[in-house]
Amino acid sequence: MKNHGLLIAAVVLAALTGALYWSNHHPPSDNAAKASLDTPPKILSLKQEDISKIAIRKKGGEELNLAKGDAGKWQITAPKPLGADQEAVSSLLSSVSSLNADRLVEDKAADVSQYGLAQPALELDVTSKDGQPQKLFLGDDTPAGSAVFAKLDGDPRVFTIASYNKTSIDKTTNDLRDKRLLTVDFDKLSQIELATKKQDIEFGRNKQEWQIIKPKPLRADNFQVEEIVRKLREAKMDATSTDADEKKAVTAFASGSQVATARVTDTASTQELQIRKSKDDYYAKSTAVPGIYKVSSNLGKELDKNLDDFRNKKLFDFGYDDPSKVELHDGPKAYFLTKGGQDWWSADSKKMESSSVQALVDKIRELSASKFVDSGFTSPTLEVTVTSNDGKHVEKVLISKSGDAYMAKRDNEPALYQLDSSSVAELQKVAADVKPAPPAAKK
Repeated sequence: MKNHGLLIAAVVLAALTGALYWSNHHPPSDNAAKASLDTPPKILSLKQEDISKIAIRKKGGEELNLAKGDAGKWQITAPKPLGADQEAVSSLLSSVSSLNADRLVEDKAADVSQYGLAQPALELDVTSKDGQPQKLFLGDDTPAGSAVFAKLDGDPRVFTIASYNKTSIDKTTNDLRDKRLLTVDFDKLSQIELATKKQDIEFGRNKQEWQIIKPKPLRADNFQVEEIVRKLREAKMDATSTDADEKKAVTAFASGSQVATARVTDTASTQELQIRKSKDDYYAKSTAVPGIYKVSSNLGKELDKNLDDFRNKKLFDFGYDDPSKVELHDGPKAYFLTKGGQDWWSADSKKMESSSVQALVDKIRELSASKFVDSGFTSPTLEVTVTSNDGKHVEKVLISKSGDAYMAKRDNEPALYQLDSSSVAELQKVAADVKPAPPAAKK
């Protein structure tokens, strides 16, 4: 047994000796070494949330510094304090936090000047929350022009990175500054004041629904008010403008005619944007950012509207909710329709043809004012009541004849709506066409 163990040990020793001999007499080939050099290593590997500061230094240019505030918002701190475009900074962080090399050029570079790295064209300093910065240097383009030489401070290796990586890092103040002319939280707006040459209008929001508050309480067209919100949210400065452009904007604004002043309020502050027109161009001045800027004509035209443009022309608000009850009085004719499950029933418990009732519901839903009037309503000839939202929402509209047109008013509201006679005639026709469902076929 003892001799058997010695034999196994001798065999293992012989195998190890042979492997050592082979290793000493067969060094790694040039191809293996080249494969090691060509393996693209990771240059930077950081968590975006851990990055607290970024500095971008350009050869012969100004230094751009960014810092993350206590609330997690990024700010430009140099060359001068400015608000930062959070999306643009997030894109920069995404490129910086996980940066891969295309290839390893030299493992231990003795002379980095041949790569343009002795005086790099671009230096990126990334500081984590632990306070330890990492410095990345970018030098010359490679001869093929599709990559850039790069190295880390304190690391003897030289890499190449793709040119698009350099583009994503090589940012200016104008690239990263917040270009919005109004910086309120538009998702939390509670009030909009719009002053034009025509009149002053004030909108208030209850949850997601807008109402006209001034010059008097009126129903608002939510879509039209949201268009104002969208245009004001998208109002941005042209950060590429030259000094000459800025001087022209100042002169044009000073001599331009007033278009509108929009004042928006969120939970934290109120900001104002003045719009003026000079010839065919529009210019804006904001209380949120310094300067005067040329803006799109769409913004100016959107704000330069009348009160009626923002009023809700629909007679009913139930929209695309399915009503549970419809009641219509047309002179001596009366219709009482109640929905149970998927079926409609009359007042005398007859099942009604669903398509004919749906046509009536659609016609009621479509009732809209052709214009708004202040007088002309007389004794009502039609009365329509719709119950929706599981019985919680009841709307009643009265309609009277006035010459060749009709006047309508919502119950308990002073506003008057003028209707085209054709829309009332169509309503009366579809009401008359409501009929019982055909009897079920006998088995």
